[in-house]
Amino acid sequence: MGGVGIVRLSGQQALAIAAKLFHKPLAPRVMTLGPFLDQQGETLDEGLAVSFPGPNSFTGEDVVEFHGHGGPVVLRLVVEACLACGAQLAAPGEFTQRAFINNKLDLAQAEAIADLIASSSAMAARSALRSLQGVFSTEVFALADALRNLRLFVEATLDFPDEEEVDRGAEFGLTERLDALVDALTLLLQNTRSAAKFTEGITVALIGAPNAGKSSLLNALSGEDRAIVTDIPGTTRDLLPVDLDLDGLPVRLVDTAGLRATTDVVEQQGVERALAQAQQADVVLVLADAGANAWLFESSKDEDKLTKVAITERLIGKNSPQLASFLDDPERSVLVATKADLVSGLTPGLARQNTCSADEILVTSASMHWGLQQLKDWIKAQVGVGLSPDSNTFTARQRHVEALTSTLDSLGRAQALAAVSVDGGVLLAEELRLAHDTLGQIVGMTTPDDLLGDIFSNFCIGK
Repeated sequence: MGGVGIVRLSGQQALAIAAKLFHKPLAPRVMTLGPFLDQQGETLDEGLAVSFPGPNSFTGEDVVEFHGHGGPVVLRLVVEACLACGAQLAAPGEFTQRAFINNKLDLAQAEAIADLIASSSAMAARSALRSLQGVFSTEVFALADALRNLRLFVEATLDFPDEEEVDRGAEFGLTERLDALVDALTLLLQNTRSAAKFTEGITVALIGAPNAGKSSLLNALSGEDRAIVTDIPGTTRDLLPVDLDLDGLPVRLVDTAGLRATTDVVEQQGVERALAQAQQADVVLVLADAGANAWLFESSKDEDKLTKVAITERLIGKNSPQLASFLDDPERSVLVATKADLVSGLTPGLARQNTCSADEILVTSASMHWGLQQLKDWIKAQVGVGLSPDSNTFTARQRHVEALTSTLDSLGRAQALAAVSVDGGVLLAEELRLAHDTLGQIVGMTTPDDLLGDIFSNFCIGK
């Protein structure tokens, strides 16, 4: 409930229905004060009414809005009066869907409206606004135009064949243009993957042996005592997810059961769930207790620097191959030495000096809040999200990633055909058509009706 509530009408009968409820003339895009009346002439509320004649409106149709008091009872009475005059309740996302159908915005921009509404941070809101303004769509349309030109040439060679077909292909620069298009799409796919993670968020799994400091680190990063922390091993036995805003990046942080051999049936299930969560997560933080191994850091000397292998073996232990295996993928995992405040002379953040190189291990202390910002920066860097307020970020979704990936697959096959000769014929033309159609799905140039239904059904009522 808010101070002001808005009832919106859109469609051919919007102005006629509005005239039955509001008996004052409405000048386009000018707020007019007056009473809202039911069919019996009884006043329901008093507020402002404004009209937006089509096609110069959000939906491209005639639109009228009643701005009244925000109480649910008052708004319900106004809505019921509209329905009594012939209006129908809007489906979720129907206003935005009508705007898309009437070419007021493309499909990627329509999705950006939902992303803008759902924004959980100022950075997310700015990125969604850039998508709404067409930052992402402009790139897609430009690449679609380039792909269309390639299709026109190849299909023309099929319709008007002659003996100089191959030479015309070389003159047109088919191979070079295909290569340039693949390069541009590859770069856009890379940026879109990062944008999709920024839009839909990422999952970060905390794994390690019992008492490695997982729950303490989760509490420190979230700023709340969400997980129980004790000296008793095996306190956490199930997954504990916490959603947080990591400097603008939506993150689901998941605490897991400590990994160890156990005969406890409940704890065994917790270990299995921990391993499954780590396999599925976007980022894995492998935690090890540096405080319990202070000698390892305090006794090392400059001439005998510890390697990543030594750190892994000694902190995690040779008897924990499951934990060590996650470190085989440095693109999404990192070793985190916890409880650094218990180690004399250990520098928090990125381990340096007598431990190992700066890119091999992170050092933290949840109790002292040491190294947390470095850990956040590492997560963001691995995800590939640029979170500078001045960065030209945009929002994207997994379906966009999948469409670009499929487009590149088709173009890869087209490159192979074009490398043989331009008269790869129908096969080459078909691959270019598939690529063009798939790319067009991002902005709604070629989109199945069931996909449109799925997209707009996720909008809230009134948008």
